[in-house]
Amino acid sequence: MDSSSESTRIVVCDTDTGAVLRQGYAPHPAGPAASVGNAGGSAASPYDVDPQAWLLSLGEAAEGKLLEGVQAIGVSAQGHGLLALDAGGVLVRPALVGNDKRAQSAAADLIESLGGRAAWAQAVGSVPTGTQAVAKLRWLARTEPDAARRVTELMQPHDWLVWQLLGRPARRTTDRGTASGTGYWSAATGSWRPDLVELALGHQVRLPEVIGPAEAAGHTPEGLLISAGTGETMAAAFGLGVGIGDAVISLGASGSVFSVHHEALVDPTGTITSYADATGMHLPVVHTLNAVRALRGTAELLSVDLEGLSALALKSTPGSYGLVLLPYLEGERTPHLPHTAGTLTGLRRESMKPEHLARAAFEGMLCGLADALDVLRGRGVAVRRVFLLGPAADLPAVRAIAPALLGAQVVVPQPADYAALGAARQAAWALGAAHGTLSPHQPPPWPAAASQVFEPGEELAVGQAVRQQYIAVREQTHPGAFEAGMGAGQMG
Repeated sequence: MDSSSESTRIVVCDTDTGAVLRQGYAPHPAGPAASVGNAGGSAASPYDVDPQAWLLSLGEAAEGKLLEGVQAIGVSAQGHGLLALDAGGVLVRPALVGNDKRAQSAAADLIESLGGRAAWAQAVGSVPTGTQAVAKLRWLARTEPDAARRVTELMQPHDWLVWQLLGRPARRTTDRGTASGTGYWSAATGSWRPDLVELALGHQVRLPEVIGPAEAAGHTPEGLLISAGTGETMAAAFGLGVGIGDAVISLGASGSVFSVHHEALVDPTGTITSYADATGMHLPVVHTLNAVRALRGTAELLSVDLEGLSALALKSTPGSYGLVLLPYLEGERTPHLPHTAGTLTGLRRESMKPEHLARAAFEGMLCGLADALDVLRGRGVAVRRVFLLGPAADLPAVRAIAPALLGAQVVVPQPADYAALGAARQAAWALGAAHGTLSPHQPPPWPAAASQVFEPGEELAVGQAVRQQYIAVREQTHPGAFEAGMGAGQMG
């Protein structure tokens, strides 16, 4: 089961083959979170959620005989949540979830408190952002000190759901994937940093036991095995079946690029966030602030929708008649240009046509993501295939342009509940390991995601020329923007 920020999705799979037998879905009920703990008057925020809503949604998604015959359950859930509990195991306030912008200044505070970005990267493989649990703790200590003082233990959404399914036992567990997103667990050392919790919150707390990928968190009162569970990103990677040599690009309003790697990458600039995965490997991630928002902005300018923008782009030619769009519409994180704006260059009379601007938007978005991919390549990460996720991956222009610009085979998986599938695969693994039919070091060999594959082919040289045109404009406009990051590639 996958409990995302908006809904619960359940897939019931055959243990041996991974075939989906049944599915369930339910949205999270909307409603005030003020009933939970001491909300301190702040519960009107959309970032404050009563986690009982997740349980109600889960129950609704599992209605009927959906779980009949099920022997094991895996739980995937939204990352970057924070559930702060008191000595009685009761929430001191509603759960803090999602992209909570209230903690941005708290994150900046913490970076300074430890001695800068490099100190954090060395400590836990990531630099605090407003979304991370460690920043939420500092925000809590600052703005709701009474609630903060009552906190004796911390959980993430997936940990809390597992604990509830098991009947709230004395043992609290999590996995490497979820722990690595908190900002107080190191993927490199595989251990908690309670000193960083104390730095953020002001005192020590209890943290869950981090169990292995194939270990069971326990059994429900009815005897169902519950596996370790993990975060949504890690579960989706496991459900997709990505491995060494694979990178995954998620095309949302902003973008993210992650790959599977054999070790944690320490990046002093903080460009790479070093997560752990759900199998014992690592997921280095690079984020961009701009992806599909560059397409949407251009589409609005040209009074078309995204499909219309794609059709226009395909009427142009590689290089967009010299038009280059640096898509930094919201500033940018990779490269680190937080206060910049987007740039359109190469305007000539012959290039000032809708189709050339449309293509420049696609090329700009994909070149920005290729920059992120190169950060990983620069640290020795092999990239043979690139998985493209998100509705924009279905646009013909993306499929036509991406392989040559990214310099790799592009795989577009069919839409599916990959996080829920990953959770199910983990449950099958834990069940097999418990029964001695599967190795704890080798997950069940479920078939890879059904997908379409696009090769760079003869377009590769042309695509790389377009990429060089983009890089030249980026360097001219923002000289040395990547130098700090590339220099860091020789370290760690």
